Amino acid sequence: MRSFPIEPVAWVQSTRDHTRDDGWAAETVTITLDARFEAEALTGIDTFSHVLVVFVMDRIDPATVEVGARHPRNDRALPRLGIFAQRASRRPNRLGVTVCKILGVEGRVIRVAGLDAADGTPVLDLKPWIATFGPRGEVIEPAWVAAMHAGYWGDEDAAS
Repeated sequence: MRSFPIEPVAWVQSTRDHTRDDGWAAETVTITLDARFEAEALTGIDTFSHVLVVFVMDRIDPATVEVGARHPRNDRALPRLGIFAQRASRRPNRLGVTVCKILGVEGRVIRVAGLDAADGTPVLDLKPWIATFGPRGEVIEPAWVAAMHAGYWGDEDAAS
């Protein structure tokens, strides 16, 4: 297997120091670029409404990573799905990807709403959300997904 090194470009500062599945909208979150980057690296990001944040769910023990199928949130009332058919945290490479609302930028710090990452989480990349790179055509998902995520953000406006 081929591998390659990836180093964080930034770190999350959040009012939540632990992970759990729901209520993420209540958190205040900033992302601070690593010291090797100048503030100039964020120039223009504030002309976008949203940013795509790629991060490592580093609190997940690699020994607990799922490589097969499981019930989302271990809820047997939900269908058993392959790890690549869900957004579970115990996934190969432990990567999280979230589109967040940009609240402001100051120096090497970007304030965001709707990031489901705990304090100290390493950020691997930041990309402006560009609508033409979003889904094309109709988006389809099983009905149980909306019900399962009803309390995930805790505030419907925070994720938009």
